[in-house]
Amino acid sequence: MSDGTQARRTVIYLLDQVLGEGRLLAECYAAGALERLSPEDRARAQRLTLQTLRSLERADRVLQKHLKKSTPLTVQNALRLGTVELCGGGAPHGVVNDMVAIISKHRHHGKLKGLVNAVLRKVAEKGPAEWGKLRVPRLPKWLRKPLVEAWGAETMLEIEAAHFAAAPLDITGKPGTDLAPLGGEVLATGSLRLQEGGQVSALPGYATGDWWVQDAAAALPAQMLQAKPGERVLDLCAAPGGKTMQISASGANVTAVDASAARMERLRENLSRTGLVADLVVGDALEQSGEFDAVLLDAPCSATGTIRRHPDLPHAKDGSAFGELIELQARMLAHAWSLVKPGGRLVFCTCSLLPDEGECQVEEALEMFADMSVDRDVLASLGIDPAWITEEGGLRLRPDYWPGQGGMDGFYMALLRKSA
Repeated sequence: MSDGTQARRTVIYLLDQVLGEGRLLAECYAAGALERLSPEDRARAQRLTLQTLRSLERADRVLQKHLKKSTPLTVQNALRLGTVELCGGGAPHGVVNDMVAIISKHRHHGKLKGLVNAVLRKVAEKGPAEWGKLRVPRLPKWLRKPLVEAWGAETMLEIEAAHFAAAPLDITGKPGTDLAPLGGEVLATGSLRLQEGGQVSALPGYATGDWWVQDAAAALPAQMLQAKPGERVLDLCAAPGGKTMQISASGANVTAVDASAARMERLRENLSRTGLVADLVVGDALEQSGEFDAVLLDAPCSATGTIRRHPDLPHAKDGSAFGELIELQARMLAHAWSLVKPGGRLVFCTCSLLPDEGECQVEEALEMFADMSVDRDVLASLGIDPAWITEEGGLRLRPDYWPGQGGMDGFYMALLRKSA
């Protein structure tokens, strides 16, 4: 077997989990799916899994010509991975031999190794020429339909193109830090973008805590909050902590809350590496009390704005939890508002492309709370396109924005002020 066999075997397992069991990759990683791999194989397994999930529709279209009947999911996933590698320029000998070897050792499907060999040899011959002629993969219907209703069919194609292109590496630096050694491009909003990230921990300034990884869109809610030295700021649903670190770096006294102890441990590690300080609370956002100058609520949501980074999401989920999430967001927003002192402010944000999780939440909150108003003035300082400002005064970001620079995550955010 080749050097990449263990990585490929892991990819097939991960695809089985996402497509067969409805598990997210983050859950699989947390459960130790990558633990036995070398750092090199771990990176390869993650890269190939993401590539295969992004390219699923194309892979199935190439394969359907060579398969007369349906195959067991594990075998299908081996064929999908092999097809993605072969059509991406992988060496046919290594790819085909590995897939045959992996299936031959499978206790239920070993007898299908001949099928795998025959199909992938045909794919190696004809697939690469077909690949580029196929359309950009589309989202599953359960998600595509509400997004087309929200943004229109043409925009949806542009969003899907951004998903298929994947995401560059965006970096937020500590104030006053020189990020020039990293190269890259400084975006209008202030983030640094590297088109090729490589191993993050090996980049200049990582070990010394000069910066952290944070999508350019995700960096804007804390910029919008404009925390000041000495202010008491509450960061709800804070982990893994990019926003917490931004607020801490401003000199504010930040309390970061998250329900997940494991995710909070990552925040603790990030604070330690960057030398920044925050009070960390593992707990329910709805149970927090006190009075704060400013609150940032990054509410739990469908995460549909992050699909270019997390292509497992539309395949592992089915939209059945949307209603519960929307109700939870409304409750969290109302509770967070009760923690804002008179004259204070709240940033509400979600990494969702669904208006029900963004614009609609703020419109309803404005009707509910007489002492709430939207601050539009802050938007002028964020380096954004004025066309992204919504009717009610929030900010709508989408993956198809900045198409020539690599796009951005989908996000909604609004700055809400409480009358004194």
